[in-house]
Amino acid sequence: MRIRTSSVGFLMPQAMSRDKALSASLIGIEAANLEALPQGAGIYRFLDAAGKPLYIGKSVNIRSRVQAHFRTPQERALLRKTRRIDFVRMAGEAGALLLESQLIKHWQPPYNVLLKSAAPAYSLHLPKGSFQPQLVDYDDARFSAHGLFASRRNAEAGWKAQIRRHGLCPSLLGLEQTTHGRACFAHQLGHCRGACIGLETPLAHTRRLRKALKQLDQYMWPYAGPIGIHESDGQLQQVHVIDRWAYLGSLSECETGLRLPGSARLDIDTFKILSARLAAGLLVQVDLQITDNGRGIRNCTFQFQDKAA
Repeated sequence: MRIRTSSVGFLMPQAMSRDKALSASLIGIEAANLEALPQGAGIYRFLDAAGKPLYIGKSVNIRSRVQAHFRTPQERALLRKTRRIDFVRMAGEAGALLLESQLIKHWQPPYNVLLKSAAPAYSLHLPKGSFQPQLVDYDDARFSAHGLFASRRNAEAGWKAQIRRHGLCPSLLGLEQTTHGRACFAHQLGHCRGACIGLETPLAHTRRLRKALKQLDQYMWPYAGPIGIHESDGQLQQVHVIDRWAYLGSLSECETGLRLPGSARLDIDTFKILSARLAAGLLVQVDLQITDNGRGIRNCTFQFQDKAA
């Protein structure tokens, strides 16, 4: 039996039920292709006759998840167009999620709905001498920024919530127009401490404004540079390299070097995948060795421990 392997490590085929193999062969997928699918974590791709991805998925058990597609009547159109299924093994769920998100954005498969957009993220920047924070692109290096928001709408809603929480004045922040000498509407509702009518000094208001912005920094990238996240399933070890909430790739025992870009553009989906897990201590962080050849090219390496040690 010929087995196609596109992952790190050695994979032993396991028998698939006769019914599943038969149904696959009827729609043009070789049974041997399905028998080679592993029972470990990773991503899988349904490919058309030209080898282009129709659908990309992830699972902690690739074999079981692919079998589930053949039991779903709504996916018959996808299955009819599929001629081959390939996969990439990952050492755990986090790596599978990261790679799936990256590949879907790159290939834009027609049968994937989620994760296809790479929309910009937003932050707040307070210009020097100003009372009014401005919404800026998170990746714009010209600005010192606070907070991380998945959309302009989320940024506006999140900032308004901070304004109310800290009793800031919408009028001074440029969000409300008031006539001279009159209190803003928020003050009439008891949400503003009265900076608009002189009950609070501009200096005191600015200090609380900076405090409110500072509280948003918990969502910014909290590390000095790239970090490594180690995963192992007992057979495969990997370190996933992340910088400024961008997934840059994974290192494995047989490929311990990774070239890093000069700057990484944030992926909000990577933030959603990792931020809560990192904050809860659910992921193992490791030190990376970052070297610079002097020409703006950075290389990342990691020394894996011997499994027998």
